Amino acid sequence: MKSFFTPDVAALVLRLGLGTMFLFHGGPKLLGGPETWARFGAAMAGLGITFAPAFWGLMAGLSEFGGGLLLLLGWFTRPACVLLTFTMLVATSKLVLRHDDFIAWSQPVEDAIAFVSLCILGPGKYRIRTGAPAV
Repeated sequence: MKSFFTPDVAALVLRLGLGTMFLFHGGPKLLGGPETWARFGAAMAGLGITFAPAFWGLMAGLSEFGGGLLLLLGWFTRPACVLLTFTMLVATSKLVLRHDDFIAWSQPVEDAIAFVSLCILGPGKYRIRTGAPAV
């Protein structure tokens, strides 16, 4: 009898869990409009980038919502994870500047670790097939 505990099932659980969470995490950012985008885009200042905060906030929302959707479907999993990892590292840099308490910024670090792991693992065989190769 074949075991249920396989890397393909692990990838599915990670993709569905993270994808769902980031759909709901990025959706309000996208729907919030330019003021919300500028507020979240100001996090780029932690990397020394202070121009066009609304653009960067929009990119964060698209990364989170779009990346979450791609994870749910199992499409372009690795590129989505790269974008989401970068987004979480930017969020971490913002929180590190505001808080010297590890608890305040541990969640985006944990998410980044999960995205790197999923990037290495790949989408697994349980995904919506399109005829295109798994990425």
